[in-house]
Amino acid sequence: MTPTIDDIDFQARQGSVAAIIQILNEHFANHSIRTRAIQDNGILQLLVEAPTADALPREGVVEQVRAVLESISPRGISRVNINGRIVQEQQLLWLDEIKRDPEHSLLWSEPITLKRPNVVARLWRDARAPRQRNPFLDDVYDKKPASNRSAFWRGLIGGASLALLLLLVGWATKDWLGLDLGVRSQADPVAPDPAPPAGQDPFVLAVRIAQQSVEDGREATTAAAWLDLAVRWQRASDLMAEVPPEDERYAIAQDRVQAYAINKTMALQEAERIQAQTDN
Repeated sequence: MTPTIDDIDFQARQGSVAAIIQILNEHFANHSIRTRAIQDNGILQLLVEAPTADALPREGVVEQVRAVLESISPRGISRVNINGRIVQEQQLLWLDEIKRDPEHSLLWSEPITLKRPNVVARLWRDARAPRQRNPFLDDVYDKKPASNRSAFWRGLIGGASLALLLLLVGWATKDWLGLDLGVRSQADPVAPDPAPPAGQDPFVLAVRIAQQSVEDGREATTAAAWLDLAVRWQRASDLMAEVPPEDERYAIAQDRVQAYAINKTMALQEAERIQAQTDN
């Protein structure tokens, strides 16, 4: 597949010397100037050649090369050494020849340092650049079954759904049993236990827990069941204690604080009795 202009621009921005040379050669096509380049010790050694010295004016060529390279802003390239000379047949070892005898090999030489673009501008430009297609990777991906490509997302969605279900079940169990999960704010580690959710009367909730505890107590036969009842009675007693003095049910609530506490003690005693029998 023939590289497109977007492909060449992208490769040049990534620091491809071949792509940079192709862009420079296209820029100088109407000036009979050809370019070659190689990286040497962190410096881009750039060779510009023309049939005559008049076709290779130093200032004009240097400024054009600088403008093109700074517009590309190749990654990892900031120092460039521009070498101008008359076209020669020998091309393979041109850098070695220049290093051996620069005065007789070159018309002129000019080192430059490229200005780096603003980071935000570079990110914006890279984001707008078309993504390069890798036919090998794309073909492999296209051959994968659709079920494999979507397995990750199905697993993620399924996991999130399960977590949400467990959370809802936990809160429902908390409300039914009247358990205090003891969740506290990180910003206030010594804050008191949170009040019952809005719309839940502590008196009504305590009565509901007590009634359910009475019903379940008729069928409790294990030490674990009686321990669970003891926890519920304690919760009911705590809720009754939250009824404020200005509430008309305050006197009843205070009486039930004591009654529920007694029921809790009886449930604990029954759990201990059953546990002792089991141990024996």
